[in-house]
Amino acid sequence: MAELYYTDAKIAKKIKQLSVVAEKSTIIAPSYYEKHDVKRGLRDVNGRGVVAGLTEICEINSFSEDEEGNRTPIEGELYYRGIPIQNLVNGFIKENRYGFEETTYLLLFGTLPGADEMKEFCDILSNFRSLPLNFVRDIIMKKPPVDMMNMLSRSVLTLYSYDDTPDSNAMDNVLRQGLQLIAQFPLIAIYGYQVYSHYHSDNSLIIHKPRKDLCTAENILHLLRTDNKFTELEARLLDLCLVLHAEHGGGNNSTFTTHVVSSSGTDTYSAIAASLGSLKGPKHGGANIKVVKMFEDMKRNLPSHSDEDVKDYLSKLLEKQAFDKTGLIYGMGHAVYSLSDPRALIFKDYVKNLALEKGLGSEYELYEKVERLAPEVIA
Repeated sequence: MAELYYTDAKIAKKIKQLSVVAEKSTIIAPSYYEKHDVKRGLRDVNGRGVVAGLTEICEINSFSEDEEGNRTPIEGELYYRGIPIQNLVNGFIKENRYGFEETTYLLLFGTLPGADEMKEFCDILSNFRSLPLNFVRDIIMKKPPVDMMNMLSRSVLTLYSYDDTPDSNAMDNVLRQGLQLIAQFPLIAIYGYQVYSHYHSDNSLIIHKPRKDLCTAENILHLLRTDNKFTELEARLLDLCLVLHAEHGGGNNSTFTTHVVSSSGTDTYSAIAASLGSLKGPKHGGANIKVVKMFEDMKRNLPSHSDEDVKDYLSKLLEKQAFDKTGLIYGMGHAVYSLSDPRALIFKDYVKNLALEKGLGSEYELYEKVERLAPEVIA
């Protein structure tokens, strides 16, 4: 009797065969990109960015340019609404304030808030810091994905259904949606992580409620920890991390995706979900996961933390003999900056202090050693 159905194994084999055919049928010779002046990755052949829009929110400088157009690499500069990121950070750290909320206000409205404006803004975020009734049970806890970015995307798209005016592009409505998402993202992320930890790692399921008297960074740690406890240094460092990642120009992949998708007039939730899909990619925000996994592999395979052994491992990475065999050292270099990333320079001292507080000084020294030796190996 003839077989009526393919087995899963046969289907998988056939799809693999067809994927080879599909790949061969869609290869475009690199010369055509030059012939038609296609800007791959929004960059020209010399690596310069291509103007795709204008923004007043953020500016990045990595080169100085003379009258003849010659560029000289400089230490990286990052500006939020015209304010150097170092000045912004120094301001709230010097006065012992948490900075994420006021940075968010600055990016949204163009000026730093006064005391009354800041209190009112924080009250708004605090009131929005909740999820719809049964959202955690019905959405986050149902078939949790193995990747947190997919959890965020799914949850954001589902929030569309809980919005009474999801498709209105009126400024006040879009602002309301944006502020709600800013307040809700930490909850979705932490609850998603807790559910993932429960279902995929067999840990206890812990779901805490946020506190109205805590800022964003404090609430993240409050929700994350089983006993709700965290140190001030942990909260300050997380707050700084949120500030340094709050904005990075309109040309990075995920932000540009938001511009493209929202230009069609679609709803806020669809635009943000699309940007999350972009951010997940290993050539963008997903590179962070690659860095973590690379270091895990490094620690397993290093005979010692000597310069010689670290350089040998890094050489094997470049020669496609270690880790994922792609020939890449993840975490080194940046698509925009030339000599340095100002965010990393600001962050470094605080990370070291936290490492020492947690008894992870030797691990920090390994990371620092890779930072120092990788450029030598790559050169």
